[in-house]
Amino acid sequence: MSRRNVVVRVLILINVVVYLAWQFADPDLLEFLSNNFTVSWTGLMEGRWWTLLTSVFSHNFLLHLFINMFVLNSFGSLIEQVLGSWRFLRFYILAGVVASFSHAVMSAFIVGDPSLSAVGASGAIAGTVLVFALMFPREKILLFGLIPIPALIGALAFVALDIWGLSAQAEGGGLPIGHGAHLGGALAGVLYYFFSIRPKWKYAGRHFT
Repeated sequence: MSRRNVVVRVLILINVVVYLAWQFADPDLLEFLSNNFTVSWTGLMEGRWWTLLTSVFSHNFLLHLFINMFVLNSFGSLIEQVLGSWRFLRFYILAGVVASFSHAVMSAFIVGDPSLSAVGASGAIAGTVLVFALMFPREKILLFGLIPIPALIGALAFVALDIWGLSAQAEGGGLPIGHGAHLGGALAGVLYYFFSIRPKWKYAGRHFT
């Protein structure tokens, strides 16, 4: 990463620090993290609105952390260079908060479990990936790390997978994955691209292919 990727570096550092806190937490710290670094509809209704943001920096499993930080570094670094550090940071936080709220709402009203909590940067990263895919739709990405496909096709495939996964969870099945958060973050990315990025780049005479 270049010096212009300071936001991505700081985001990764914060995520690593919170992950280590989970790993070495005593019972009191574990209770604090559970109450303040996980998001659920129940928690929001109890007034813990800050968890919409803090949960975005929270991971309890190493593989979850590694995958999210790898994708953030891969896509976020370029988007930060294109948008600028502060603009990227504002977008990332917005996408993360929208993703957290989306998880809470869908868990309560679609899955039927308002106490279902979630952690992770996946929603904010989904938004980042959608922005990348819309800006550079023909750029090749590796699906599942193996199959090269156009970025926009890959992004839409993951959105479709999340819709399928959420439908399965609504019927009482599916995997313990925050599909609602992914979809909320992706929606934030799409809206941010069309209402904030595309008009300015179009005015500047730039085109993405």
